[in-house]
Amino acid sequence: MAEHGHPPRHYYDASMLSVEEALERILGYMHVLEAEEKPILDAMEQVLVDDVVAARDIPPLDNSAMDGYALQAASVEDASEDHPVVLKVTGVVAAGELPDVRVGPGEAVRIMTGAPVPEGADTVIPFEETDELERRDSGLNLSEIAVKVAVDIGRDVRPAGQDARRGERVLERGSILRPSEVGVLAALGHSTVSVVRRPVVAILSTGDELLEPGDPYGVGGIYDSNSYSVAALVRRYGGIPNMLGIARDNLDSVNAKLREGLQSDILITSAGVSKGDYDMVKDVLTQHGEIDFWSVRMKPAKPLAFGVLTAQDGRQVPHLGLPGNPVSAMVAFEQFGRAAIYKMLGRTGYQKPRVQAILDEPIHNTDGRRVFARAVVTKEDGIYRARLTGAQGSNLLTSMARANGLAICPEDLSRKEAGEVVDVQMLDWPEEVF
Repeated sequence: MAEHGHPPRHYYDASMLSVEEALERILGYMHVLEAEEKPILDAMEQVLVDDVVAARDIPPLDNSAMDGYALQAASVEDASEDHPVVLKVTGVVAAGELPDVRVGPGEAVRIMTGAPVPEGADTVIPFEETDELERRDSGLNLSEIAVKVAVDIGRDVRPAGQDARRGERVLERGSILRPSEVGVLAALGHSTVSVVRRPVVAILSTGDELLEPGDPYGVGGIYDSNSYSVAALVRRYGGIPNMLGIARDNLDSVNAKLREGLQSDILITSAGVSKGDYDMVKDVLTQHGEIDFWSVRMKPAKPLAFGVLTAQDGRQVPHLGLPGNPVSAMVAFEQFGRAAIYKMLGRTGYQKPRVQAILDEPIHNTDGRRVFARAVVTKEDGIYRARLTGAQGSNLLTSMARANGLAICPEDLSRKEAGEVVDVQMLDWPEEVF
């Protein structure tokens, strides 16, 4: 690793909010949403509202871990490959059946994987350790079986309650439902589960110049990418995007879209959030509630708006105003929108995962803000490396498409040099890297 002197320190503008201060203010307005009952498979990635307690033992009875023979270990204590012990086969137990036979000394019962172990048996021998296959190939009946190994008591028997005991708390409230938790619920007999519902997130774009993707292109027009990138992030982090379309630059259009958006759990807009901007959306939003316009010590995404709007039914609906440049909107959402959705979902761990990587090229910080540089993280000889995706303009949406992380230069440093270790906030967790 290269050695470097300390770069010059920035004396950043204390009038701007830090990323942490802005996040704290936003989360202070958020609350966990109410519960809903859903089919267990549809509740994937949602948060449990209540503890889940086992109503019965899992498994409910001692059962076989193998296809083989249930017997008493003492019956085959002298068995070996050269001197197998022959046992009388007194029955067969299939999975899902209750055994109707008792196993005594010198006896065995053919048993299938998952089938209850019959009374008297304390061990299961896999059929591969008997002469079953030879008997079948020779056309002999299976009224007897020769066991070729001695075994300890309890081998290949899964005890009742080994997975869960009746009355035991098997899943805690606040747990996120992954495939394994869904499987546990199914094993306990639950077809539905109570989880924190997903927030509906209204997404509003404004401007006469905006075109919907798929519309014919006109000179001077801009296709609306922000709505789609933000909606994709909302869906990725567990929300339900409510895309309001495009409001045109007139009061009737903006108000109509706003009324529709206030039926959701949170409203997200982009553009028009700089303190000095004249913007119709800003003025309309202010008429419907209390909106603060902030400057945050981060680059990109310095301008940010947040507040609470009042819906027609009196509900208080949070509003998050993102910057207008597409990269700025996405970076701001990663820092603040994701955390807001997570809190409404009842999830914790708002921060994206981070790794430390060696920079392949410098990051320059020209104005005392925390720089989130788009980067590609790779792993070489067990060491993470980060290279920038090229030009870092906040209008360059393809730079986000190329990145799997955001390399961070703190606000009090003028640069991070090539060869230095840098924190990288991971946007993705590629299998080929990790």
